[in-house]
Amino acid sequence: MAGGVVNPYSDNVVFVDTEFSGLEFYLGELISIGLVKLSGEELYLELEYSGPVNEFVQREVLPKLRGPKVAPREAAARIKAFVGDGKPYMVSEAGHYDALYVYKLFGIEEQPFNWVPLDFASMLFSHGIVPEDVGRHFGVDRRKFRNDHALDDARFLREVYVRATDVTRVPAEHESR
Repeated sequence: MAGGVVNPYSDNVVFVDTEFSGLEFYLGELISIGLVKLSGEELYLELEYSGPVNEFVQREVLPKLRGPKVAPREAAARIKAFVGDGKPYMVSEAGHYDALYVYKLFGIEEQPFNWVPLDFASMLFSHGIVPEDVGRHFGVDRRKFRNDHALDDARFLREVYVRATDVTRVPAEHESR
């Protein structure tokens, strides 16, 4: 597709995807998180968790977790250092769960993102694009990315976002250091 569909308000964004033990927010726990800056800089963490998981997570998510596990407090500190003090907008594919689990990790007041999380699926929907079909719509091969892996899902989201917005350069203030 030539040209972007969306003209973003700000380039101060971080693409976030989470994997968690189940859809029951009050019972579930964050088990992995992937963050990708517009510049392409990445952070991926797997969190310590030994509690119950739902059947989907057991089948689709846990087999993909292979990294060292970090305590939630360490994860929060590393995420905060990665995100920095600029309060970027958190962009996720279906933001309600990702935002809730990030808030659960940090607490509402301590989380490092702008207080308004951005749900990319809703943005596309408002432009007449079927959210489940974004890869094909923007020419991004979803098969290059592992489904239900936080870092790969955040990478996929960034690639689709770049194509959807036709972002051709990353401003100097948001480049990797």
